[in-house]
Amino acid sequence: MATRSNSKAGRLLATLAVVGLVTLSACAEQGGSGNSAGGEGLEPGATKEDYIAAFEDLDPIEIRTQTPAPKGSTTGKNVEDYLAAVEEWSGGKITFDIAYANAVAQPAEIDDALNDGRLDLGQVLPIYEPSEYPATAALIEGGFISDQSPVVGALQSNAWPNDVAFNTPEIMEEWDAHGLVPLVPVYNSGSNGLFCSQERNDLSSISGTAVGSGGTAQSKQIEALGGSPASVAYTELYESLERGVVGCTVSSPTVAVLGGYLPQAPHVVIDPAAGFALAPGGMAFSKAKWEELPLVAQQLFWDKLDVFIGGNIVSKIWPNSVEAAAVAKESGGSIQAFSDDARAALQAVNEELLDDLRDVRAVGDGDAFVDSMLEAAERWLEIVGGDLGYADEVGYNDFDTWYTEDAIDIEPFLQKLLDDTFAEHRPS
Repeated sequence: MATRSNSKAGRLLATLAVVGLVTLSACAEQGGSGNSAGGEGLEPGATKEDYIAAFEDLDPIEIRTQTPAPKGSTTGKNVEDYLAAVEEWSGGKITFDIAYANAVAQPAEIDDALNDGRLDLGQVLPIYEPSEYPATAALIEGGFISDQSPVVGALQSNAWPNDVAFNTPEIMEEWDAHGLVPLVPVYNSGSNGLFCSQERNDLSSISGTAVGSGGTAQSKQIEALGGSPASVAYTELYESLERGVVGCTVSSPTVAVLGGYLPQAPHVVIDPAAGFALAPGGMAFSKAKWEELPLVAQQLFWDKLDVFIGGNIVSKIWPNSVEAAAVAKESGGSIQAFSDDARAALQAVNEELLDDLRDVRAVGDGDAFVDSMLEAAERWLEIVGGDLGYADEVGYNDFDTWYTEDAIDIEPFLQKLLDDTFAEHRPS
């Protein structure tokens, strides 16, 4: 990876703006499943054979969609696997016209493409348009309350925001008002950390350092650590780190690995107890297209969400965490936690940011909204680490030598998430 050209790194980085996204709400009262083209549906738990039989007499359905990455890339694998599962379970009756690497619409335009017919299904980034999706943006901005550890954190942080989204009418109404039916309200690409050209994990070493920032919340967090936030385009990060324009950037292992700049910034800080703001997104259907689909087709898109959600973690977050740890060490760095003073500073500003969310006007009761976030995050932390027994046996720095494809059985988590959060919204 150290030999990648700047231009290649730029092209890769340009695909990463959508690295974290999918959303689905099919509640009849929220403009979802109540408006299908009709027909017979299937009960929850239907098998592949049941679905194939149900599709036998239906006309073929083609869905226009795109992925955020080149074909076969780790970044887009969960999307590709999801589409393949839907096609297989429909007996080939549902097919996809797939554009790769956001070839149809760039991240900030995907919702427009879903409305004007260029796409039927796509990944949307509400955080790019916070004035258009203020309630959703508020939920996203509070994502730093998640646990930041490699196993428990990856599971918990991809669960609780969906719980809150489905139970916040203002969020679901925003999507409906934009002509969208979300399938998975929030998914991310892993924890964000501080990636630096030299070791910086305490306030004295961070002080005065120019740090690439991805938004207002991150800028406030960087300032609290003594850094100077810098707005650097994804396509310029590789060169900016290489030339010393910035000394660090806030990023996730997924973005850093795929962007190819880890050899330039191998000194990484990801602290399980103090997180940076994320920029996750959601996958949504065009409402117009969704309402044309037979009920059984809507149910199939819903019932195979385990492939998308599970793949996002198993095929993207964890493999990239492995690669990040390995490349950081090969390049003379490591992945460490913050020193006590820096951790305390980040936690303090995070409390301030959370208090600011209590004043958000996009939801009816800001206090109740933030409380619901904290409650859901704590509940899912207990579910993941307590009820289901997932644990972090190692930290990020040793993840490359510990993790294997069969090290973690994600199925109990997926079943719990679908049963507790998604099942009641299944089209019917």
